[in-house]
Amino acid sequence: MPPKPCCTPVREAAVTLPAITLTAPAPPGPRPRADPAAVRAARGLLDLPGGRFLMGTEDADGFPADGEGPVREAVVGAFRIAPTTVTNAQFASFVKATGHVTEAESFGFSFVFAGFLDAELAAVSPAVAGTPWWRAVSGADWRRPEGPGTSFSARQDHPVVHVSWNDAQAYCAWSGTRLPTETEWEYAARGGLEGRRYPWGDELRPDGRYMCNIWNGDFPRHNTRADGYAGTAPAKSFRPNGYGLHNTVGNVWEWCADRFAPAGPERSMRGGSHMCHDSYCNRYRVAARTRNTPDSSSGNIGFRVAGSRTA
Repeated sequence: MPPKPCCTPVREAAVTLPAITLTAPAPPGPRPRADPAAVRAARGLLDLPGGRFLMGTEDADGFPADGEGPVREAVVGAFRIAPTTVTNAQFASFVKATGHVTEAESFGFSFVFAGFLDAELAAVSPAVAGTPWWRAVSGADWRRPEGPGTSFSARQDHPVVHVSWNDAQAYCAWSGTRLPTETEWEYAARGGLEGRRYPWGDELRPDGRYMCNIWNGDFPRHNTRADGYAGTAPAKSFRPNGYGLHNTVGNVWEWCADRFAPAGPERSMRGGSHMCHDSYCNRYRVAARTRNTPDSSSGNIGFRVAGSRTA
């Protein structure tokens, strides 16, 4: 069975929106020497030893067309990775230091889940063909996650969203970090558990405990918020995996360094998001993957940073 349409909308799906300027943002300026904010952004990465592990899955509930399998032995060198995704507070420090303009701001819009919009804004925000719960919202960006009149100020410790792959790369250049490869990401996300579906094992809710932030209820009409959240959750929500990483499944999709396929511009994303539900997109599994163009952004895409071991 072919996979459901992509879990995150593609920028090109809405290029006909009025008042959109299709020009790329200027690249960030040179990183200031010894910028204290940049130094802080690179601190706290976890040292992982690397090694051999079984990557991928042949899970009956998976999406073979996404390239999840076959299960194969992968080798990863020692590296460093952040315990959480980059937060709004961290991204704000980057923007303050560099003046970076995100691609959502440059294009003039980003994609927002329709259920988060008031009736007036929903009425003027075009739906995405095939996934009408996504709306192209003029003025939506990382500062205004649900569009004009909204703010991230009460979500300083939540993952930054509405950031493209290119924006993530700019943040990495400033902070002296990089995006993880898919192999690194999956090795870290598994937390040392071999061949398991989730970072904590094979049961979604062991002993009835909620372990991640995904959609609960009837997608896309009603979210019960049984896990405590309707949208994003703080980056340190839920217990970490065996390597100390938080929210490697659910919450927000995480950009990786790799191309999704050897040819083509699309970049890989891992981990699923708060909008994943088993009736539509059960990509909240450690082996699941999806893709998007490097200039696309939405309210459920973020990133975490990594680094190489120097000693």
